[in-house]
Amino acid sequence: MLEERITELEQKIQYAFQDRRLLVQALTHSSCANERRINKTGDYERLEFLGDAVLELVSSDYIYRENADMSEGKMTKYRSSIVCEPALAYCAREIGLEEYILLGRGEEATGGRKRDSIISDVMEAVIGAIYLDSGLAEAQRFIRRFILSDLEHKQLFYDAKTILQEEVQKENKGTPRYELTDEDGPEHDKTFRVEVFIGDVKAGTGVGHSKKAAEQKAAYEALLRMNTRS
Repeated sequence: MLEERITELEQKIQYAFQDRRLLVQALTHSSCANERRINKTGDYERLEFLGDAVLELVSSDYIYRENADMSEGKMTKYRSSIVCEPALAYCAREIGLEEYILLGRGEEATGGRKRDSIISDVMEAVIGAIYLDSGLAEAQRFIRRFILSDLEHKQLFYDAKTILQEEVQKENKGTPRYELTDEDGPEHDKTFRVEVFIGDVKAGTGVGHSKKAAEQKAAYEALLRMNTRS
């Protein structure tokens, strides 16, 4: 069963591992590794450390080459927005990576599979695993294909709240106002619904597993509506 799942994931990420144990380790949360001590399964933390460094190098190289006139300060800010936890979790969810994470029973029961911190860590661990399996060129291909692609659209999503505030202030319409309209589910797995208002007009709605995520999605919807009208 695990072998079938690994094959399925390899097809999604368009990379076949020479040593599949690296991919299994990249997907294994410490809670699962602890439960499987008899098999001595390692968790993803060391691979995440390595993947984080590879991602920083590749993204820095990309930004430097693609933005000849961008200052050091702006490049640093841009890179931070690309490789931050919510951004990596967003990219990971686009390929359904969260479905393949190996969690312990307790972590699974408390909603670990939906947690940005875990999903983003696994994304970095996969990068580290590819780097160890085949080197920098393959890791770079993965990063360019799944993280550095369609950045204009992703940037709008990552920075939706900031961009919306800037756009609203440009038009002298004050500051966007976010209102929590609903929350549902058990304490460890709540879903929040937020609406964003510009003046008295509802501009967007967002749903997420944190208020911050819901606000971001509401801002993103508002920006998409504004772009459609312009």
